[in-house]
Amino acid sequence: MKTRALLLSLTLGLAACSSAPTHYYTLMPPVTEGATARNSGLQFEMSTVRIPVQVDQPQLVVRQDSGTLAILETQRWSAPLVDEFHDALASQMEAKLGTRNLEGLPKQPGRPVLSLQTDVRRFESLPGRYALIDVVWSLRQRSEGTPARSLTCSSQIRQPAGVELGSLVQAHQQAIAQLAGQIAGAAQRWSCP
Repeated sequence: MKTRALLLSLTLGLAACSSAPTHYYTLMPPVTEGATARNSGLQFEMSTVRIPVQVDQPQLVVRQDSGTLAILETQRWSAPLVDEFHDALASQMEAKLGTRNLEGLPKQPGRPVLSLQTDVRRFESLPGRYALIDVVWSLRQRSEGTPARSLTCSSQIRQPAGVELGSLVQAHQQAIAQLAGQIAGAAQRWSCP
């Protein structure tokens, strides 16, 4: 009888110590079939991304109506948020420009190089309301024999989001895709959206 009571209390004790499962999220868009890169004639490199330290946490950080932030311990990014944002934007830019990200790789001589640097001023997540990104970004194009030119613009994009965290992450994915569209359009027109 004592053994059963000890076994039961041990089982209940272990059950009380168990934690909720951890869920991981990514800003990378799903891979679409049939997406082929076209040759755009330029080379692209995704430079640094800066992101506010308040949200650059392993956990998802959500804003609450009261103006406070909540860090969701069991809801995490698959990589540091700054890397998630960098990789997601680079992937979207590759699709929009039709060329691969050659960051850190040798460039072909004679072809122009387009560099993108981003400073994320706000990365807000408000479940049931919206996902918002406020980004100052800079394009720099350099070619052999011509002076480099640069363009600095800003974009504030708000996407509606549902209450579920998956919906909030998808809203951020859509906002990043919209940002990539604005940047690619500016690179083609060489004017801010």
